[in-house]
Amino acid sequence: RGKLLVVNYWATWCHPCREEMPGFSRLQDKYRDSGIQFVGISIDTADKIVEFQKETPVSYPLLVGNIGVMENSAALGNTRQALPFTAVFDRQGGLFSTKLGRLAEADLEHQLVELMSR
Repeated sequence: RGKLLVVNYWATWCHPCREEMPGFSRLQDKYRDSGIQFVGISIDTADKIVEFQKETPVSYPLLVGNIGVMENSAALGNTRQALPFTAVFDRQGGLFSTKLGRLAEADLEHQLVELMSR
């Protein structure tokens, strides 16, 4: 609470996931001091995530999840339980928006700027 939170459900084998992560990393760097935190939750093994980070460094934490993570995303509106899926939370922990599929950096930045102004 107190921060804007962007939770991205992804996997190393998901090409749209891999495509959007550099943009998410840029936004994390740009708005870090404004109270925005990105977190990536993958359904891969830790070894695959470590290997991915060597190839594509990101500036936010990447966590390892299990199949229960997909059930969690379904509770947020990802009823198809597909990837990538991104959920944006306001400073009070309320769900602001979700996006199934690749989320463009500019679209996400627009949402974050709107939330920061509240």
